[in-house]
Amino acid sequence: MELTVSIHRDELVERCKKGEAASYKELYQRYAKAMFNTCYRILNSIDEAEDVLQESFTEAFKNLHDFEYRTSFGGWLKQICIHRSINQLKKRKFRWEDIETISVYNIAEEDFIDENEIAFKVEHIKKCILSLPDGYRTVLSLYLLEGYDHQEIAEILNVAESTTRTQYMRAKQKLLQLLKEGI
Repeated sequence: MELTVSIHRDELVERCKKGEAASYKELYQRYAKAMFNTCYRILNSIDEAEDVLQESFTEAFKNLHDFEYRTSFGGWLKQICIHRSINQLKKRKFRWEDIETISVYNIAEEDFIDENEIAFKVEHIKKCILSLPDGYRTVLSLYLLEGYDHQEIAEILNVAESTTRTQYMRAKQKLLQLLKEGI
C-alpha cells in the first residue's frame, strides 16, 4: 500500500504566477502578519522584522515560478523568512556556544527552579523571551514556537546539533529564572 500526499494548487498563487498584480497584494495580506511574527520572534526588533519580512516577500515573489507545491506556499514562505531572519542575526556577530568548547555545565549546582510553582502569564512570558540573548531566543523560538527539531535547527543555523541542544537548555533555564525573578 503506497501512501501519497496531495498538495492542492492555490488559486491565488497561480494568479500571481500569471502576473496578476492584485493577487500579489492579496497574497501579501494573507501571510504578512504570521510571517512578521515569525521574524520578530527570532530578531526581537520590529524594524529588522519588518525589513526581513519585505525582503522575504520580495524573494518569494521573484522566485514564485520555482514554487512547485512540494509544501504549502505558507510553509515555503516561512522557510524564507526564517533563513533571512537567521542571516540578519548573523550580521549582528553574536557567538554560538558549542558544548565541546565550554566547561561542563552542571545543572545540579544551579538553584532548582520548580516549573509548577511559577504562575505563567502570556505577556510576561513574551517579555522574558524577548529579553533573552539572540542565540538563546532564536533556538527557543525555532524549537518551541516554530516546531523545528534540533537537527533541523542545526542545519538552519549551520551549527552542531549539540550546540542547539545546549542553547535550548540554557535558554529554557534562563527563561525560567527570569520568570521566577519577575523580570
